[in-house]
Amino acid sequence: MELPVQISFKDVQHSDAVEARIREKVEGLEKYYDRITSCRVVVEAPHRSHTKGKLFHVRIDLTLPGEEIVVSRDPKDAHAHEDVYVAIRDAFEATRRQLKRHVRQIRERAKTPPKELEIEADVD
Repeated sequence: MELPVQISFKDVQHSDAVEARIREKVEGLEKYYDRITSCRVVVEAPHRSHTKGKLFHVRIDLTLPGEEIVVSRDPKDAHAHEDVYVAIRDAFEATRRQLKRHVRQIRERAKTPPKELEIEADVD
């Protein structure tokens, strides 16, 4: 499935290499759940700190049937987020964890019979 991905750069120069890495990470998310309907990623460098340098902020919005997962990695104290690739990796790891949790909940709901069926089964 070709997932529609919107990638935006805010206060950061557009980079084909960064965009390619993001698309690669989105493909990885599709392995966990193939019903993702859309994905929006924003890469920004909101300000330049005098002590920390330029820290990158990555926001990911995944739309699923009946659900939306939003991950916003705020680099307040993460010196590693001076590297845009590390910021992307961390944001997608957090998104992957939330997506796996969502898939696990769906599977658990599918295994659990509705309450009224449990009651009827006990009556017999």
